[in-house]
Amino acid sequence: MHASQPLRVPVGSDAGRWSTFHGEKTLVVAARTVTSTVRVLECLPALLRGDGRVTVVFAHDPTSAFNDGVLDLLHDAGCRVIPWEQVSHAEPDLILTASENIDVPEGHCPVLVLPHGIGFQKQVPDARAPGERLSGVVPDSLLESGRAWLAISHPSQEEQLLSSHPKAAGRTLLVGDPCYDELLVSAGRAGAYRRALGVPGGHRLVVLSSTWGGTSLIGRDPGLAARVLAALPYDEFRVAAIVHPNVWAGHGSWQIRTLLAPALEAGLMLIPHVHAWRSALVAADVVVGDHGSVTLYGAALGKPVLLGAFGSETVEGTAAAALGRTAPRLDAHDNLHGQIVSALALQRPELFATVTGGAFHQPGRALSRLRTALYGLLGLPEPVSTAPPEWFLTEPVETGTKATAWMVTTTGLPTDGPDAVTVRRQPAAVWEEAADPGEDAAAGRFRHLACDEREPDRRLLESASVLLCGAPVRSAAAGVRWIGATLDRLPGCRLAAASLAGGGALVGLRDGRIVEAAVTGPTRDPALPASAVYALLRGAAPLHDMVTVRFGDRAEDVALRLRAPRPGGSSG
Repeated sequence: MHASQPLRVPVGSDAGRWSTFHGEKTLVVAARTVTSTVRVLECLPALLRGDGRVTVVFAHDPTSAFNDGVLDLLHDAGCRVIPWEQVSHAEPDLILTASENIDVPEGHCPVLVLPHGIGFQKQVPDARAPGERLSGVVPDSLLESGRAWLAISHPSQEEQLLSSHPKAAGRTLLVGDPCYDELLVSAGRAGAYRRALGVPGGHRLVVLSSTWGGTSLIGRDPGLAARVLAALPYDEFRVAAIVHPNVWAGHGSWQIRTLLAPALEAGLMLIPHVHAWRSALVAADVVVGDHGSVTLYGAALGKPVLLGAFGSETVEGTAAAALGRTAPRLDAHDNLHGQIVSALALQRPELFATVTGGAFHQPGRALSRLRTALYGLLGLPEPVSTAPPEWFLTEPVETGTKATAWMVTTTGLPTDGPDAVTVRRQPAAVWEEAADPGEDAAAGRFRHLACDEREPDRRLLESASVLLCGAPVRSAAAGVRWIGATLDRLPGCRLAAASLAGGGALVGLRDGRIVEAAVTGPTRDPALPASAVYALLRGAAPLHDMVTVRFGDRAEDVALRLRAPRPGGSSG
């Protein structure tokens, strides 16, 4: 739409002829970046819930380097959108934004600026001039006009502002942080959110959190996600990544997914950058982050935090800078598994209490305070009702693909024949041979490649020693047929395993022997009995006994019984 085009309903001098709703006041939301627009969309519905006195229209400002995706976001949310150059014609009574870098048209209406992070915690490139500026602060000209109001989450932020921007005196509103309040409301639902993400019971969820820019976690070390996945046992951990919307807007999803391809193939959950990051953060057992707000939110929720990167652009005296001094650093090239396990074992929520206490003032009151401020600036009486609702965060949607190929290390007890087997699986897409101890028959340690039949990499599929059926089969006869066909099709495969829909599994050897496996636990993953049979086979142990299979802190008893060989088996 160009400036010469007429304004759409519900704003404009002639809108009354066409409008269904006739509000008393017009609120224009300035939408410039995905990050800032999302922040408004997440809190505004609760503030204006059920109030027909306020007409809301969204104005798209396309001038940001991170503008990509804003219009899609607004249209997906069902917002009425006008071009930025028509804002003055809409005659707004209040402009609301979470972007401090908008060019506000001339007029007298107030401008309420919400933070889209936690305070004024870092220096960012200045879009208006060479050099940098303090993130979150509007231009001095808007402060001088007396129209701007900056919402802050803690009194210390006002002191910080006055030391760097004296013209901000009297232009702040102590509100708190609505986003943090939402996280707190939903903190008790971490288990439900983990299940919604597809994290199996008993597994820990590691969340990698990255802001944008060259000093961010993903900017400084884009291969970290793959190394974390390689270091963590697949049957004990899952890994998710929260990447700042500016990275998505600046580089595009294709570039991000191509860069993270090995990690994604290994099962990395790349969390959608709009809305979903909040429930994923609540679900986290441990956060590996940087100087971005998401990492600080994680610390405020009491999560163990390891800093994998920390930029020098962080402003001294802020909560983010305090986190940088307090949180332990991750040595990205040392024992990642050991560092993450130690962080979980030494979990101390009180470690960050002082840090986050300087970021959030009176948690739980932000929406009520913000609603009071909003209606005051609109010149309307605040609705006579209870406080804004405290909604739980929406459950996240399972994202990413499951790993379908693993390097499996089995270790058995070298006594009278192994009666216990320890299994450690690592996704093959990120496995590094140089870091693997290799086989040691004397210690009962063997290694093999196992693939789900749905593995898309032909090289891996044809190299696998163990093939796993992708879904439970209906009957033992169907399982035997699948085993025979699989071993015939893939001559390099030593054994094939299929779970039975009614419980248990069948493991077929190339010499025609079939092993029936009854598992005590609820697992329907054929990898468990297949790993046990493989270890026993390599260790020349009997295949008709009870064996305990250990993975992580869990153990399952697997009862094995040999049945008649399938027809057509070979001894090769």
